[in-house]
Amino acid sequence: MSKKLIKSGAIVSFMTLVSRVLGLVRDVVIANLMGAGAMADVFLFANKIPNFFRRLFAEGAFAQAFVPVLSEFHSLDEKNAVKNNTSNDNRALANPDVSLDETRRLIAQVSGTLGVIITLVTLFGMLASPLFVILFGGGWFVEWLNSGSDSVGGEKFELAASLLKITFPYLWFISFTALAGAVLNTMGKFAVAAFTPVLLNIVIILMAIYGAEYTDSPAYALAWGVFFGGLIQFLFQIPFLYKAGVLVKPCWSWHSKGVTKIRKLIVPALFGVSVTQINLLLDTLIASFLITGSISWLYYADRLLEFPLGLFGIGIATVVLPSLSKLHSNNDPKQFSATLDWGIKVISFFGWPALAGLMVLAQPIIMVLFMRGEFSQIDVLQVSMALFAYLSGLLSFMFIKILAPGYYARQDTKTPVKIGIKAMVANMAFNLMLAPFFGFVGLAIATTLSATLNAWMLYRGLKQAKVYHLSKSTKIFIGKLIFSASVMALVVYQLSSDFAVWLNMSFFEQVSQLVLCISAGCLSYFIMIFVLGVRFKDFKVES
Repeated sequence: MSKKLIKSGAIVSFMTLVSRVLGLVRDVVIANLMGAGAMADVFLFANKIPNFFRRLFAEGAFAQAFVPVLSEFHSLDEKNAVKNNTSNDNRALANPDVSLDETRRLIAQVSGTLGVIITLVTLFGMLASPLFVILFGGGWFVEWLNSGSDSVGGEKFELAASLLKITFPYLWFISFTALAGAVLNTMGKFAVAAFTPVLLNIVIILMAIYGAEYTDSPAYALAWGVFFGGLIQFLFQIPFLYKAGVLVKPCWSWHSKGVTKIRKLIVPALFGVSVTQINLLLDTLIASFLITGSISWLYYADRLLEFPLGLFGIGIATVVLPSLSKLHSNNDPKQFSATLDWGIKVISFFGWPALAGLMVLAQPIIMVLFMRGEFSQIDVLQVSMALFAYLSGLLSFMFIKILAPGYYARQDTKTPVKIGIKAMVANMAFNLMLAPFFGFVGLAIATTLSATLNAWMLYRGLKQAKVYHLSKSTKIFIGKLIFSASVMALVVYQLSSDFAVWLNMSFFEQVSQLVLCISAGCLSYFIMIFVLGVRFKDFKVES
């Protein structure tokens, strides 16, 4: 089990690394094209709304409800196949030719039912795009009402409503892409789904470079990049579904056993997943009343946070959920707890040095990646302040990705919802307390505080239910990682130069200095963990 998890985690993390690197390239292109001004604010807003619904209908609540049920049906097919082989041959075969009757039927029913719902939501989103701008870009709407379309806010309002009509169909494409990815992941084929986001980034980059000159505004070129990127992601999955024998004809089946079970699980999961997304949209709403650039500064800071979070947190969580679901179906609580512990150890191993390195090198990294074209020195400072606030909660965000599947795999979606609602209320309170004093940085601090509260309550719930708790050995292990990351931060700090010195360097000198700092930091981290006795065997899942 341990080797299989490590191999699957490595595959997903590598593919995610490729995707995240291209995602950074995409953001570099956007920053160069539009900086952190009004146009950037509007495009990032128009991209955020369909992504909010994506978290609800695709990768978030849907996956959390669908994967455990699909794993249950797939396990049933495997058991039936073994039983049939045993009865026919009087002995179990080591690698049975698994029949996928129940699995295929469930996929057909879910894809057909989801398809109708997603189509209606997508059409409504395109037709009612101004309404979404009113709801989540209230500052622009108020200015449009008071000063008309000639004002900065008025222009933002009208452009955002227009861009949403182009970006909203992305929701339809990505929902079926996520469905296909969940199916392939459950069958142990992780690489395809992990690679798929690469295609979106490539298309957006190409549209930014070659499409901007053919549109009225660069924002339109990027919006069409989102549209076509979603379409290509959807089409890319189809051959792999066919090869796996699970490409089926969708059918509406609202009351079937599998869909009914998913519906019961997805309703509370919708609330649970929507908590974080609603918090982000509330941040966007408040930011629309702040100075121009606030949405963009928060976005670029969030993108840098998402690099380690997606590479390690989401990458490991992707392989943990199907494994936990299968262990729960097989009634193996010891292995269930051990798998959760493995996830915590792995993300701690990568998360603490990522936190330390980004804290020390935040401004140089932002400078090297984004400071060109329309992206100014002031933007570097503003983004770095938001990034410092977000980084304080990096490990909390990662722990949530591992701890939440501990509930969903057991088909308990109600408890994370209750926890999520408490975290959302706390985030609203933090926003109201901090935003008036710290502006957009206050919004980032509030997000970090609510995520930390969320992670702590998730862990406490698993501990009280006697599902998982941090053992003394795991606490000592994490303590060693924190100490090693602290030494690494000190080494990098000593090697790094002041902000003014970085500004006077050429681009080649900046990159060289950054590579030196990162290399020395990684080397010092690995030397320290080795000295402290951390070994590969510490990551094995205990049987």
